[in-house]
Amino acid sequence: MERLVDLDPQLFHDTILLAIAVFVLFTLLSYLFFNPVRKTLEDRKKRIEGDIAAALADKKDAAQVKAEYEARLKNAEKEAEEILSEARRKALKNEARIVEEARQEAARIIQHANQEAALEKKRVLDEMKQEMISIASLMAGKVVAASIDTTIQDTLVEETLKEIGESTWQS
Repeated sequence: MERLVDLDPQLFHDTILLAIAVFVLFTLLSYLFFNPVRKTLEDRKKRIEGDIAAALADKKDAAQVKAEYEARLKNAEKEAEEILSEARRKALKNEARIVEEARQEAARIIQHANQEAALEKKRVLDEMKQEMISIASLMAGKVVAASIDTTIQDTLVEETLKEIGESTWQS
């Protein structure tokens, strides 16, 4: 009977040669192909880890920038409120100043009007005195021209005083 697998020296020899060939082939392929592929994969792994670390750092920076932005936004709101408050204070001061200036202007106008009224009163009094003088001159001329006695002269004076009015010549 023949065996299916014969363990003869040729088979051992072929098996050892095959094992050596596979080992040499594996070493050669490992050196030529597997090591560069492993190196590429390792570099890729390091690059991905670096990208992940950079992304985490960017995320942390973004959170910090967001916090700073929110703080600035709160400060901006406070500054806006302060500016509005300052504007209100200035507006109230300006209002008070304008009201005071208006009061002073009104007082000045009233004083000016009173002065004009006093001047007008004085002018009217001067005109009245001039009128009285002219009336007295006219009366004296009539008295002299008529050469009348004292009773007629007294009546003329009384009539003139009635025409002028008693309060006018007494003030």
